[in-house]
Order: sequence, then structure tokens, then C-alpha cells
Amino acid sequence: MLPDVRKWWHRRTSCAADWPLPDLVAAKRGTTVSVVLPARDERETVGEIVQVIRRELDGLVDEIVVIDSCSVDDTARVAARAGAAVHAQRDILPELAPLEGKGEALWKSLAVTSGDVVAFADADIRNFRASLVAGLLGPLLTDPTVAYAKGCYDRPLNGAPTGGGRVTELVARPLINLHWPELAGFVQPLAGEYAGRRSALERVPFLTGYGVELGLLIDLLDLAGLDGLAQVDLGSREHAPQSTEALGGMAAQIMLAAWSRLRRQGKIEGRHVPAVELAQFRRCEGGHDVLTRQVGIGERPPMLTLPAVPDPPRPPRP
Repeated sequence: MLPDVRKWWHRRTSCAADWPLPDLVAAKRGTTVSVVLPARDERETVGEIVQVIRRELDGLVDEIVVIDSCSVDDTARVAARAGAAVHAQRDILPELAPLEGKGEALWKSLAVTSGDVVAFADADIRNFRASLVAGLLGPLLTDPTVAYAKGCYDRPLNGAPTGGGRVTELVARPLINLHWPELAGFVQPLAGEYAGRRSALERVPFLTGYGVELGLLIDLLDLAGLDGLAQVDLGSREHAPQSTEALGGMAAQIMLAAWSRLRRQGKIEGRHVPAVELAQFRRCEGGHDVLTRQVGIGERPPMLTLPAVPDPPRPPRP
């Protein structure tokens, strides 16, 4: 790790316990806070997450917004009953041709939220704790030079306290250390829990797949510099583990995200266009079946570059 990165790591890394709720409420002053949960078929967990935030972060969080990403179950109904404002991803900015993926939901959330600070959390977290959101807000509410705060945590897997985050360790971390060593101090660069100032988030593009977190980290480094970024140890985070096949698709999208940023920054000369079809294999009675999936990613421009849209109404506090 570069010496300057090690210094940053010690200076800009805190833990959730460093930010007691009364101190955060006092530090908030006139700053408004939105929490966004992108959700696809997460009826089993999204309601509890909304309820915990409403119950335990009263006075800190001003709005909770669920972006329903084409769920086929009743995620939207469960989230609304729990007290969230729910928006269908495809109904936001309908004049734009729709794109798919988590990054699209996150980008579109900027058009339907009003907070000065926007915190994002995945909607599939089990045993959700309010500190997973509150901890992220500490650096942003207490230090005006911080533009973005990233969560880090242990990743339980199959009953063991660690072992999750396989795509991080096998794909994202090697890429970061090779090409963006300034970011090597981030413990969980692909974490789904992070928060940023609207003034920063609206100035960077959003990739539209599982590469969104890597893209944001790289682009916000360019925008705010390393000292404008922070990370918060949130303890432990548990969700349903993905299959190896699913992780392969995620890894492919993260590699495409890295490719796009390497080319944009002039760090690589592209002499071909990467293929966006991933072939995987599954054992069958006669040998193997070939499974193919599309892993291409799109990109949305900085929200500030879109024609002005009316500010969303400020909802009553949850």
C-alpha cells in the first residue's frame, strides 16, 4: 500500500460506534438526508429494513425511497406498507430509453429524492441494523470536506463469520491495486452501503450494472480526491449468498467497468471491443450444457447534465 494511502486509511477510517445517533442529529443542522434502497424481488427483507430505519433513525433520516427494479413479487407493496416512498424504476424519467441493472436504479433515485446527502443500502440484508446507515452519515455530517463515505464490514458465508465478498477478493481488489492503487485502502470497494453528497453524486456518471460501485469509487476519486473519500467500519453484514454462476456474471460486469475507466483515463489503449456475452457450463446427463448470459453494461451521464426537472416534493418525515 502506498504510504499516502496508509496515512489516509488511518485518518479517514472510522467505525459506526464513533457516530452516536444524538451526535449525528445535532451535527445535521439543516442538512437533509435521503436513504435509497434499490430492490428487485426482496419482499422477505425490504419491509424490515424500512421499518428499522423509520423506527430507529427518526430525526436523522428525512425520506426513505425504494426503487423497485422490475420485481415480479410484491416488493413494492411490502415496502410501501412499511412506510417507504416506492417508485418503479421504469417510471422515473420515462422519456429516456430504459436500461437495466442496479446502477440504473441508483442513478434514477437522484431524480426522485431531495436529500442533500443520499445514502444507499442493499435491500437484501438480513438482520438489518440502523447503524448500517447511520454510520455512513457520520463523516458527511461532521466534515464538509468529505464528499463520499463507503461502508466496510465482515461478510459471513455459510455460517462462517467471514468468507463472503468473493468477487471483491478475486476480481475487484486485484484490479484496484494494479490500476488505481490510491483506492487500495478501501476494505470493501464493492460494498452496497455508501453515502454521498448530492452535489458530488450528480456530477459523476453511473454505470448500469454491478460495476456501479467500482465506477463510482474511481470517478469520485477523480472528482473529490482521495481525502474527499472516507470509509466506515459497519461491523458485519449478512445477505443470501449468490451462486457461483451469478458471481461470474457480476465479475464480468466489474471487469467491463474497469475497462471503461482505464480507457477513459488513457491508461489502456483499446484495440478491440470487449465481448458482452459470457459462456458458462453446467453438468448435465450427457456432459455439459452451455449457458450464455449478456453481461454488457451501459452508462448514464451525470444527473446535472440532464435538462432540468422539477424538484420532487419533500415528503413528510418518516
